[in-house]
Order: sequence, then structure tokens, then C-alpha cells
Amino acid sequence: MADKGGLEEAVVADISTSYIDGSIGELIYCGYAIEDLAEKATFEEVLFLLFNNRLPNRAEYQELRLTIARNAAIPDEIITMLQSLPPGTPAMAALRTAVSMLSAFDSEAENLTDKEAAKAKAIRLTGQITTICAAWMRIAKGEAPVQPRADLSVAENFVYMISGEEPEATACAALNVYLVLLAEHGMNASTFTTRVVTATGSDLHSAIVAGIGALKGPSHGGANSAAMNMFLEIGAVDNVEPWFDKYVKSGQRRIMGIGHRVYKSNDPRAGILRRHAEALAESSGKRKWYDIAVKLAETARADEYFIKRNLYPNVDYYSAIVLYTLDLAVDMFTPLFAMSRIAGWSAHVIAQMGGRLIRPKANYVGPRGRMWTPIDER
Repeated sequence: MADKGGLEEAVVADISTSYIDGSIGELIYCGYAIEDLAEKATFEEVLFLLFNNRLPNRAEYQELRLTIARNAAIPDEIITMLQSLPPGTPAMAALRTAVSMLSAFDSEAENLTDKEAAKAKAIRLTGQITTICAAWMRIAKGEAPVQPRADLSVAENFVYMISGEEPEATACAALNVYLVLLAEHGMNASTFTTRVVTATGSDLHSAIVAGIGALKGPSHGGANSAAMNMFLEIGAVDNVEPWFDKYVKSGQRRIMGIGHRVYKSNDPRAGILRRHAEALAESSGKRKWYDIAVKLAETARADEYFIKRNLYPNVDYYSAIVLYTLDLAVDMFTPLFAMSRIAGWSAHVIAQMGGRLIRPKANYVGPRGRMWTPIDER
């Protein structure tokens, strides 16, 4: 185990939220194929599923959607704090700080043992994180935040709050699919982080803040931002092959968003997002970035290196196109990932509550037998 590093192949928990078979490109949530959920489910239904291991009936769904929306507003003090941050503050840093601050305004924040209270806090956080992301996007542009509406879903509210206008159906559908696809993904780095924090007996807000900190890393949640920056660098469809020959074939760089630590065949989420990226490109009239992504993927799939290693576009590849076509700044991509993954994080936190402290061993590889020498003789 120690030779591989990264706890690869180590089993740290039994879970029922999701199952991944990377060899055949399979992902299921609580027994449901991700393809079915992406086509048919709302993000709120997936949140309920992950919390309760079953889909909601209509009344339960409506209650959950309304509860999220009615609790999505954030305190004025948090808006003021966000407005006081220096220009250029990374969006994930702003989100991390705001979520930490939210705990001071939640009367149940220090209820550390009641799982039903934890569910209620997680539901509140789901709406609040959506509002924080939308508010920060507007604040970063010098605009006033827009308050959430109680009659809208999570996806609809976000699209509404970033524009202040009635949310457009194609945009909302694409965002909803994005949220469904990234809601849960086994024992990934940020999810494991939230469970480690919870296992110490700490509170839900601390666990989620820790998850945000882990997701912020470019090797985890920052990959879609890196993919979009790559598309921006390429700039035009005609420049795909020259860019590929100059950087990828020479071995100087790899293609961001192609290849995955777990999936050794197609990432099932990538194909779904590709279809929505195309629909969004058509409805918005902004095909350029989608066409660049398709051309680059085709170029890579024709290359011997990518063929031999079974490297395919992953969820980050086409999610970058979806989010950019929604007019999100690249810096906002990872916060949107957190806006989705709050569902999986919270489900894991609730499952971990009351569990044993997570305390793995490490192999000591340092020196032994050293003799102490006085400071003046060193």
C-alpha cells in the first residue's frame, strides 16, 4: 500500500451512496444508473436519494425544493464580508470563508450528534452555497447580489441570481444535469476529507469547509478550470492540431480533462455533458468552444499514445464548456463543483457521524540511532 501512495486501493468505509466501476465506465447512485438520473432527475431528487437511499414522492420532493429555496438567503453580514474581500480573491477562497462564517449564524451548528439536525443543516447549506456562488460572481463584477426566490429550483435559482432575469430553460436544464452528475463520486479526496473531520466529532460546517479546501486543489476540483484555460489558449478550431503537435506530441504538456484516476474507459458523465454542451452551444449561438473541445478530443483519440492508454475525456472536459457557455468566469468553475458536491459530502458526513476516529498508519522511512550533540558543537 505505501509503495503506491495516495491510499490507492485501500478500502476505508462501506458506502451505499455511489458505486463506480472504472473498467467499464459505470457510475450508480444508490442503485440508479447515472444515465437515468441525468436524463430524468432534478438535483433536489438526487439530494433526497443520497440522504435517504430512495427517491422522494411528489410531496417529499416539493417540500425539499421549497425548504432549500426558503433557506437559501444568506445573512447581510456575509454579503458585507464578501464585498470587503480584496479584488482578485479566488472564488474558492471566498466560498470557503463564507461557509465557515455561516456556522456562526446557524443555531444548530454545534449539534454534533443528531443526524436529523445534520440533514436539516445540510439542506440549508445546499441553498446557501448556491446563493454565495451567485453573489460572489456578481460582487466580483461590481454588481449587487440578487436574492433567491422561493419558487425556483437550485439550478433555476442560480441562473436567476447571476443574471437577475427569468432563467432560460436550456441553461437551467444543462446546469441541473451538471449538478446531478457531480453530486457524488465515492471516496474521492474531498469526500474523504469531510469524513476524516466528522470522525473527530467536529461539526458539519467544519467538515464542509475542509471539503471545499480539498476541492480547491488543481488535482481535484480545479481540473475543469484548467481544461477551459487550455481551450482559451487554443483559441480556434483551426489551431487544435498545431497546438496538439506543438505541446502534446512533444511531451511538454498533457490534455487537461482527458484521462481519469478511476475510469479506464469512457467516463459516463462526459458523454452526457457533451450532449448538453452541444445543446447549450446551439441555443446560445456560442459554438466555438464546443467545436474546439470536440476537435481536440478527436485528435487525441487518433493518437497512438491516447489509444494505448485508453484515455478519454472525463467529466471536467465538457463541464468546462457547459459552465463557460453559461457565462461563468473560469474562476467560478470549482465553486460550482462544490455547489453540486455538497450533496455527496453531506450524505457522507451524516453516515460518518458516531463512527470511529479515522487514524491510518504510516511507514517510517527516516533515520534511526542519531546521537544528540550540544548546540555549540553542531
